[in-house]
Amino acid sequence: MSGDFWGEQVVIVTGGAGFLGRYVVAELRQKSAGRVIVPRSAEYDLRQQDAVARLYADHPETTLVIHLAANVGGIGINREHPGLFFYENIMMGTLMLEYARRAGVAKFVGIGTVCSYPKFAPIPFQEADLWAGYPEETNAPYGLAKKMLLVQSQAYRQEYGYNAIHLLPVNLYGPHDKFDLRSSHVIPAVIRKMVDAQDCGAPVVTLFGDGSPTREFLFVRDAAQGIALAAEQYNGAEPVNLGSAFEISIRDLVEIIADEVGFRGELRWDATKPNGQPRRKLDVSRAEREFGFVAATDFRAGLRETIQWFRQARIKLPAESIS
Repeated sequence: MSGDFWGEQVVIVTGGAGFLGRYVVAELRQKSAGRVIVPRSAEYDLRQQDAVARLYADHPETTLVIHLAANVGGIGINREHPGLFFYENIMMGTLMLEYARRAGVAKFVGIGTVCSYPKFAPIPFQEADLWAGYPEETNAPYGLAKKMLLVQSQAYRQEYGYNAIHLLPVNLYGPHDKFDLRSSHVIPAVIRKMVDAQDCGAPVVTLFGDGSPTREFLFVRDAAQGIALAAEQYNGAEPVNLGSAFEISIRDLVEIIADEVGFRGELRWDATKPNGQPRRKLDVSRAEREFGFVAATDFRAGLRETIQWFRQARIKLPAESIS
């Protein structure tokens, strides 16, 4: 089925040159997709109506859109730019889906975020709990903007019979992530701090919060495989979680990274900084049931690969350039 399906597809992958996007594009090419189109922001500003309309006009043969483009980051940059994150993410999603419908694109795959879930959703997060409360405050504008793509998808299915699906990946990690301390997520930020400290002989690494929150992480290559499976096999109205079903505290995560990096100094916690959402763990049973997705990468092995990539990248690039 996979070969027949993908060979007929002309796929637009927004954000296809980004962290997750490069893996999704590689996965589609491995599946021998008929054609993969990666629009670049310099040519198509997806926040602008005219640019999105032109993208579809330039590629009328498109049969499938996988919308990955997003303005995203960790707690710090979410607190710094809540308005920007809301506006840019909601505009990109709204315009890409509306003009896909107008252009007659057969299917649209929207990528949401675990940040859309309520701050105190029951553990594990089930898709039915998305509307049970307000998201965690530090990233609520981003999470709500992404959740509006789900609302739009379901509304379009109801009114137009349009085949738009919505996936909810948990926190991703892996090679090619952003390692800029101002904007990165927790795993690349901690790796960067540990490697920097080890390289310069610093005796202490300071971490945000108190280490008590828990998180679930999905290796980026696994996420790409899950997205491709859903694009091929899932055509339902309900959102679907993509995760690993493995939950770990931030404190334990930091200790594992320190061990893998070889940092032997003090780990100091700055409790004046926000912890973020208390717990994150997804119920991933719908993804397995609907399209057979089960994450395959061992967490520690994924961390080791990510650390190795980061160290090699530092040799080739100035530290501040790694992202």
